[in-house]
Amino acid sequence: MTWFAAVARLRERRESGVLVTVATVRGHAPRDAGAKLVVGRTETWGSIGGGNVEAVAIDRAREMIEAPRPEPELLDFALNDKVTNQHGVQCCGGTVSVLLEPLPVVRAVAIFGVGHVGLELARILARQDLDLHLVDTRADTLAERRLDVLADAVARVRVHHTPLLPEEVLEELPHGTHVLIMTHDHAEDAALCDAALRTAHLGSIGLIGSAAKWGRFRKRLATEGGHDEAVIDRIKTPIGLADITGKEPATIAVSVAADLLRTFEAEGVREAEGG
Repeated sequence: MTWFAAVARLRERRESGVLVTVATVRGHAPRDAGAKLVVGRTETWGSIGGGNVEAVAIDRAREMIEAPRPEPELLDFALNDKVTNQHGVQCCGGTVSVLLEPLPVVRAVAIFGVGHVGLELARILARQDLDLHLVDTRADTLAERRLDVLADAVARVRVHHTPLLPEEVLEELPHGTHVLIMTHDHAEDAALCDAALRTAHLGSIGLIGSAAKWGRFRKRLATEGGHDEAVIDRIKTPIGLADITGKEPATIAVSVAADLLRTFEAEGVREAEGG
C-alpha cells in the first residue's frame, strides 16, 4: 500500500497516526530523502530503511499518537558504529534527519437541514479540513447541481438523503460529531433534538431558532421526552455569536461557523489538558 493510501485508510477509520519522512540525507543511508513511513497504533505502512532509524521513529510516533496535541518533530541520526542505539547498530556512514508529522483524527460536523442557511454554512465549513455530513429529507435540496458550490471543498462532504427519519443518521455519525439542527420543519427539529440527546457519542448539539421555539421544545423534551434539565442543557440555542444580529442567510452562517470554530478551540484546550 502506498503511503498516501495508508493516510487515507487512517482517515477513513478515524484513527490517528504519524507520517514519517526522511527529510535530509548526508552520505550513505538506507533510503533517500523523501522516503515515507506511515505509523498507526498497531500497523505501519512503507519504510524509511529499517534498522534503528525506523524502530526509533516508530516508537516515537506511537508516543505522539497517545499525546493530547502532538507537534511535528525532527529526529537526527548518525549512522556509524560509534553511536549507542536503542535497536542495534547502523553503520552506513551517513547522517539522516527524519520528520514526524502527526495525522490527527479530523473533526466531524453534521448539518441537519441544507436550506438557505444550511447551504451557506456548508460552503464555509467546507473550507475546513473536516468530515462534513449534510442531511435533509428533501431530494431537491441535496441535488448535485445545488451542491456544486462545494465542488472545491477541502472537507470530505457526505450527503444523506433521509426522506422519512433523518434522526436515524445520528447513530451512523462518527464519535464526537458536532450536530447542527436547522431543518425546514419544527417538528423535524424537535424529533432530532430528542434523538440527539439519546445519542451519547455525539459532540456538541446546536439548534437554530427563537427563544419562543426553544421554550416549547424544552418543555416537550422534559415532559414527553423524559430528559432531565442537565441533559437538555446539552443543546445550545441560539447558535452563533450573540453580537452578530443580521438575519441574512450568509450572515447567520458566518456567525454559526465562527461559534463552532470557537467550540473546536475550547475542545482542543480540554484535550491538551487531558480533560
